[in-house]
Amino acid sequence: MGKVIAVANQKGGVGKTTTAINLAASLAATERSTLLMDIDPQANCTSGIGIEPDEVEHSVYEVLIGEVDAAEAVMTTEMPFLDMIPSHIDLVGAEIEMIDEMQREKLLSNALPRVRRKYDFVVIDCPPSLGLLTLNSLTAANSVLIPVQAEYFALEGLGQLLNTIKIVRQHLNPDLGIEGVLMTMFDTRLRLSNQVAEEVRRYFGDRVFDTIVKRNVRLSEAPSFGKPALLYEASSTGAQNYMALAREIIEQNEPSTEEDTSPDSNEVGDAGGAVGSSADGQAGVSGAIGNQSAKSEEDSTTPADELSV
Repeated sequence: MGKVIAVANQKGGVGKTTTAINLAASLAATERSTLLMDIDPQANCTSGIGIEPDEVEHSVYEVLIGEVDAAEAVMTTEMPFLDMIPSHIDLVGAEIEMIDEMQREKLLSNALPRVRRKYDFVVIDCPPSLGLLTLNSLTAANSVLIPVQAEYFALEGLGQLLNTIKIVRQHLNPDLGIEGVLMTMFDTRLRLSNQVAEEVRRYFGDRVFDTIVKRNVRLSEAPSFGKPALLYEASSTGAQNYMALAREIIEQNEPSTEEDTSPDSNEVGDAGGAVGSSADGQAGVSGAIGNQSAKSEEDSTTPADELSV
């Protein structure tokens, strides 16, 4: 059964969609069967891989609300070994429709097992929020890949994301781990980028990937042509960076994928008082995530502390 990696960060503009598209394409280039899933209502991942909205018969929206089986929503792409479950603008209303569902955080988790058996990797592009769609992705995933932009506000909100991961582990998915932290949009000309990278490595240590994704014109142009960077210009710096990331992830997960997907006890600490008290597990999770902003004002822990408690 394929490993599910959710690409998540509630901060927008950090390269989540670019990472999801190009990581999936790079894994496919190594002849690992890969499924790319777009769970962002903006559907940028879907258009960025070359699928137009009018081509989509069934999307992840129909999968979540139970209208179709996940296998029926799978579409082939231009790239061998790479399939996709696309998104659609209809997904905007999904969170409202899901709110009254029993076990609403597990809708994606319940739908995926029937299709993930066909793949070595499943890569999920999450929306830039910590709502029900992201929560479903984290519940269905084996691990989380966190893109961090090499800018001044790189660490802003990471504590909140890590706290959400802890809550999900405690209530919904005890096997959820951290795949790694990826530095993106790295500008080698700026000393600031190096300073931010040093700071991130100081906080996260060996959880930071050795690969750094540098700012690259070809990487920015590729989505407008509906192609991953590998198909647009394989020799570009961006394409090579994501190939290096794919090799790093494969190395992390082989030869013993089952052992590597088990969470380390030091990955994410106890969520403690953030979880709140509720007889209903569903309400406990929702309440805990809703209370994170208040907790973050009281806590003085760094993201490193969140990982190593």
